[in-house]
Amino acid sequence: MNLGMESAWLLPALCLLAFLILSMGALWGYARFLPDGGSWLAILAIGSGFVLFWPIAGDLLARGATAFSTPWIDVAGAHLELGMALDPLAVIMLGLVTFVALCVQVYSLGYMRGEAHYTWYFAAHSLFAAAMLGLVLADNFLLLYVAWELVGLCSYLLIGFYYERRSAAEAAKKAFVTTRLGDVGMLIGILLLFRATGTFQMSEIFHQVERGALDPGLVSAAAFLVFMGAMGKSAQFPFHVWLPDAMEGPTPVSALIHAATMVAAGVYLVARTYPLFVAAPAVLGFVTAIGLLTTLLAGSMALVMTDIKKVIAYSTVSKLGFMMVALGAGGAGLTAAIFYLATHGFFKALLFLGAGSVIHSTGHQDLSEVGGLGKKMPVTAGAFLVASLALAGVPPLSGFWSKDEALLAIQAGQGWLVYSLALVSVMLSAAYTGRLWFRLFAGEPKGAASQHAHESPWVMGLPMLALAALSLVSGFVALPEVGVALGLPGGLGQFLFFHEPEPFHFDPGVAFTSTVAALLGLAMAAGFYWQRAWSPAALQEMFAGLHRVLINKYYLDDLYQAVIDRVVLAFGAFIALFDRVVVNDTGVNGTGAIAVIAGEKLKYTETGKLPNYALAMAVGVLGVLLAAALTLLSR
Repeated sequence: MNLGMESAWLLPALCLLAFLILSMGALWGYARFLPDGGSWLAILAIGSGFVLFWPIAGDLLARGATAFSTPWIDVAGAHLELGMALDPLAVIMLGLVTFVALCVQVYSLGYMRGEAHYTWYFAAHSLFAAAMLGLVLADNFLLLYVAWELVGLCSYLLIGFYYERRSAAEAAKKAFVTTRLGDVGMLIGILLLFRATGTFQMSEIFHQVERGALDPGLVSAAAFLVFMGAMGKSAQFPFHVWLPDAMEGPTPVSALIHAATMVAAGVYLVARTYPLFVAAPAVLGFVTAIGLLTTLLAGSMALVMTDIKKVIAYSTVSKLGFMMVALGAGGAGLTAAIFYLATHGFFKALLFLGAGSVIHSTGHQDLSEVGGLGKKMPVTAGAFLVASLALAGVPPLSGFWSKDEALLAIQAGQGWLVYSLALVSVMLSAAYTGRLWFRLFAGEPKGAASQHAHESPWVMGLPMLALAALSLVSGFVALPEVGVALGLPGGLGQFLFFHEPEPFHFDPGVAFTSTVAALLGLAMAAGFYWQRAWSPAALQEMFAGLHRVLINKYYLDDLYQAVIDRVVLAFGAFIALFDRVVVNDTGVNGTGAIAVIAGEKLKYTETGKLPNYALAMAVGVLGVLLAAALTLLSR
């Protein structure tokens, strides 16, 4: 069997098969007869996908980008095909998804051990992997949208995994409803493109856009609407509010779906549909503005959060915004954004797995209840430190290379103001990441939970070490020599690009300023939370108003709740009243009531006595004659 690009369909198919077997086992009860609840089946499926990724990537390097399709639907003149497209962008995402998903599922063997719905957990993981891989491989908008919605469904199922907790159920609903708002816009944009071109095939639509066959206004509208979907999935302002609450799900879920892959789908969508955005410069500017606002808002909120997972969640939102800013730069921005997306997937998943290790060991996830765990959990502390430094962008870790490529694109494409604000977001990242690490691992153990903490089992430690290794070295793929050694034509920019290959650029000025920004953020965190040179409490008191705004998340959640309570629910109550009183009671029940009342009154005319009927007939005849006589007289 040829295990080249033609076999790429096996990646989602194997995970889908694992889902069907495990979900039926969980539903019908035979999962208890499977070894370890069937978790090995989910791991075998995604592990096989990761193994298959390598010959697929090799085949792509040998043969170049290609697409495969087969007839799917032919109705009312609409000819739709079921197909997959393989290019450098797709292959990078396939590698990221399969590797991170494999690490997370192996880690889950230890973290989720003993959970009541253990089999269902792995079933939902398999469905998510199938949907995400299908989304990456889709060659047409219709198939992409189906996979897109399946990814959202899996997010809902896994956020609400502990559905017996009201907070988890509410968080799942919040994520589902918030992302649906963006998805509706995305669907309208797809239908606009279909109406204008008569096809869902992305390659054909992009070809028409690039040769100017579509109205510029329509292209701009479609690009904006497609970006709405990306805003929802990637938690961009104003849809960012769902992601921090999504931490109610199990921590490995956060590592897989809400850090490394699903939320990255929005960034991937913009990259996949980049010809639309390049043809609509105003929308590309809007992408920059939303990304910049998101990265600064989320970064500032991460500075004050005390829940370990929420600090990392706001970091995710901030970094997704940073990627959007890079995409808004055009040209080399696509390469830089996807480069950062890939490296970010490694170290952000590692941060969540490290947080899960702390929670698993101590039973707490509030920074006020745990601390000083470095001596108790050296492997976790070391892996978490690697991820933290990579996120901060300290050389030579992966985050340094990808962050600098993004900053170079931003500087070239968007000017000094946007570049300067992007540097502020880099400093914020280092500050909140350093704050988190120093409070968790530096100093002596704090509290009884920390005193009795212990290192996590090897089944959780090995995936963290694998992700730590990639967080250390994956950034070097930007270098031409490393790229050639890996079989690429050069650095990453000569493998993944929009119009033309992007040779590696190292700008000493950008590297120096970004590294200074990162080190400054880390130094501030160390001064406050390690050396205790300054008092966090005194700073909080000095800026009490600002701290209150940040801790209340700029009151955006309160604003949304007020709008829901006073506008949405009030309007819903009015519609319900109108439906009940006008439509139901008057329009439906009123019509029936008229018939009942008329029948009730008319029944008294039926007496059963012949004289009464004869009298009625006589009166009727006389009435007809009288009417006829009056008509004749009037003439």
